[in-house]
Amino acid sequence: MSDFEAIDSLLATLRPQAPLPTPERRRELRELAHLSKAEMARVLGVSPSTLAAWENGREPAGETREKYAYLLKGLAAKLPTVEPTPAEPTPLTLTISADADDVEHLTTPEPCVLCGHAAPTRVAGYAQHLDPTHCHPTTPAPQLPTSAHKPAHKPTRRAPQHPTGDPTDLIHQAVHAALTEHQGDTHAASAALLKRAIPDAMRLLDETRKGARYDVIAHPWIPDILKKQTSRGSDQIWEARPKWTRPELPAGLHHVTALDINGAYLSALKTHLPLGQLEHSTGPTHDRRRAGVHLITPPTWEHETVLPNPLGQRDEPGPLWVTEPTLRLLLRLSSPRYGLCEPPRIHESYTSGATENLLERFRIALKDARDTAIAQGDDITLEYVKAMYSKFVSTMGESNYNRELYRPDWMHIIRSQAFSNLWLKALKARDEGITPIRVMGTDELHVIGDWRRVFPEGRGVTEVKIKDTWHTSAATHQTRSPRPSPTRHHRL
Repeated sequence: MSDFEAIDSLLATLRPQAPLPTPERRRELRELAHLSKAEMARVLGVSPSTLAAWENGREPAGETREKYAYLLKGLAAKLPTVEPTPAEPTPLTLTISADADDVEHLTTPEPCVLCGHAAPTRVAGYAQHLDPTHCHPTTPAPQLPTSAHKPAHKPTRRAPQHPTGDPTDLIHQAVHAALTEHQGDTHAASAALLKRAIPDAMRLLDETRKGARYDVIAHPWIPDILKKQTSRGSDQIWEARPKWTRPELPAGLHHVTALDINGAYLSALKTHLPLGQLEHSTGPTHDRRRAGVHLITPPTWEHETVLPNPLGQRDEPGPLWVTEPTLRLLLRLSSPRYGLCEPPRIHESYTSGATENLLERFRIALKDARDTAIAQGDDITLEYVKAMYSKFVSTMGESNYNRELYRPDWMHIIRSQAFSNLWLKALKARDEGITPIRVMGTDELHVIGDWRRVFPEGRGVTEVKIKDTWHTSAATHQTRSPRPSPTRHHRL
């Protein structure tokens, strides 16, 4: 076969992509048909967040694109002729919006579930302002007459409670279905649940976002520093994972306890996440209302003998890209209250407006399910929930296992928050007279001293549990071993 024949053969296997209307027109067609995102996503076999991404500029591909194009063409043929909405600038990755059929205009204003002030509309059954500038969270709100549609209790979190039930029901239903399917075989049911932990976590995220003030857009524009440099390489973000062992111990024999920090990634879901598409800026100023990644020159750390470097073990000197939790930790440690280092020098940043509450209902649903499983001795649900939040975090970057959500910036930020939380526990131990001797990963803190007067013991996410105990001395202290060796230390 000649080169030209080979090319023709290759071209013959290709077919043009189905044409799609503009993102604005896609949303307009759905709203004119009075379809919710969930209804349309269900027939296309995708999640509502994926459909939201298509309506904000992301392009589907393959067979899914053809089905979406076919559906939109059918809607356009059945609906009255309407001029397409003019194109608008690229939207933020999280936009204040609500489906038209989810908005109810009230004749008598009701208290907004976010700020308590009178709101003229309900979204997903709950009164709230559509325009965030109309919310007044710091001003006491006047009492309004009780309405039959008013929630029994005003939610205290930013995202209003979903009116149709508890999101944790999804978790319990999935476990019950797996046990039923596998006729009570706990091992088979658990294996099946772990395999579908990622899509189930995305479904739970969609459920907990209902009625919230922002739509999660799954695939925004991402700067090159957040993209892998090679197919098997990594991007340029430094997560500050701690890996530290105290170089020397005080004289004498010491009782060491290895503590396990419960639910490290689960706790780290409460962190400042960028709401919108990351925007570039230069200069040394840090705006606490924004979050993202920052190029900094880190300060010199002079306390390695008693505390790990907040940046972790880094061999290369000079500037590096760090996430929001790492920068905030360094700024905190350089403040007059601590005075442990100089402030980091900020050179440039990619940031957006931020909130700590973006994943709050998702986090609380997982925490509640975890707490219930522990109380009931339900190991199947416990392992399923752990897989949901750990895999949710680890697959937000470039992963073949989670194509619903591509937010490597969130992945790095959440991981770094877990590392920062662990570092702060080491600092708290030292400040309370407990000697930290090893800090590893997200959840491992080894200490000498009465740690129970500092950290509560238990299996809850605000508690710690014992992983190991042993005796050691300055002569037998192993500075390179990540875990105590039973052959070198006396185990208790």
